[in-house]
Amino acid sequence: MSESFMPLSGPRFQTDPVRLYREMRRDNGSVAPVVLDGDVPAWLILGYRELHQVTNDPVLFSRDSDLWNQWEHIPDDWPLLPMIGRKQPSILYTVGERHTVRAAMISNALEAVDPFALKRYAEEFADELVDGFCPTGSTDIIAEYAMLLPARVLAKLYGFGDEVGGPLVGALNDMIDGRERALAGQQHLAGSMMQLLEDKHAEPGDDVASRMLQDPGGFTDEEVAQDLMVMMAAGHQPTADWIGNSLRLMLTDDRFAASLSGGRHSVGEAMNEVLWEDTPTQNVAGRWASRDTHLGGRHIRAGDLLLLGIAAANGDPQVRTDGSSLTGGNNAFLSFGHGEHRCPFPAQETAEVIARTGIEVLLDRLPDVDLAVPAEKLTRRPSPWLRGLTDLPVHFTPTPALGGRK
Repeated sequence: MSESFMPLSGPRFQTDPVRLYREMRRDNGSVAPVVLDGDVPAWLILGYRELHQVTNDPVLFSRDSDLWNQWEHIPDDWPLLPMIGRKQPSILYTVGERHTVRAAMISNALEAVDPFALKRYAEEFADELVDGFCPTGSTDIIAEYAMLLPARVLAKLYGFGDEVGGPLVGALNDMIDGRERALAGQQHLAGSMMQLLEDKHAEPGDDVASRMLQDPGGFTDEEVAQDLMVMMAAGHQPTADWIGNSLRLMLTDDRFAASLSGGRHSVGEAMNEVLWEDTPTQNVAGRWASRDTHLGGRHIRAGDLLLLGIAAANGDPQVRTDGSSLTGGNNAFLSFGHGEHRCPFPAQETAEVIARTGIEVLLDRLPDVDLAVPAEKLTRRPSPWLRGLTDLPVHFTPTPALGGRK
């Protein structure tokens, strides 16, 4: 078994991650040694069963990042700090009973969202975005639609005014990309959240932020702001990529061609297949070993960082024995995580409503939408963390704007 450390970066995560994960599994087994920016070592879990094992044992494989044995080597300007933070008072790094109470606070605040209001916001913002380009006959679905819709809807649910959604998108994207603007994006988002909470203390509303502030768990404003940041980041970019990846599938795969003229059932099938085959969330950081242990034949030292290889695990040949694509009702994918730190069910439902509504509104409004470039010309962002298109250029018959239908 090879001990070569694969850099968790580079064009292959962009061009052909399926083959890359297959080769990593062939050379390393179900747990592969990798290095992050700055030659920081970690383990990437490639196996479905191993990922289940890690996420089901929050004591041995903890979310407490203080355990990391590499902190002395991490500079203050490390671009992955927004994703792998230390002493951040967010739910991501909370463990034990406090995590349980905190997860309930978030779930309750999201559960109280009126589903009809959620659907209405998604439709209204989707129509508004389509109005912006439908008279022109062409657009880039990613930049002009998918990358704008989830943040706008989430900002509305959380209690922001409509004017705030746009700037939040740029900050979110900078933070998630983990590049040179990551820390600046995180700071902008943090400032926006603290201002929101200040406003909601003064004038509470029927919104997620107000409900979190009123929770009896006694969380501080900083804790609530951190959790809102986590919810916004986790809810926006993966949902945007879910929209883009699903529309790419429907526009390039003959199995879905008929759906473009009104077959709604296949929207759900395409979205489900994407979560298996082209999941927006590729890799997640992370878990830290609380003591020396073994996993997948590897000796894991106390304090080692383990990265959850969601995409690799979804494609694990040990559980995908026939190698065929999965559509329909098979929801055993790991795209929302697993265990007590998985994405809360109300958050999953919110993401699904936003993504499905976004896709359906676009196809309803532009029934003859088609790719403006050959499918093989489409490219992905060069990120090992989230998989999405850089652009999705399309053309269609120009149609008049609806003009602010409510």
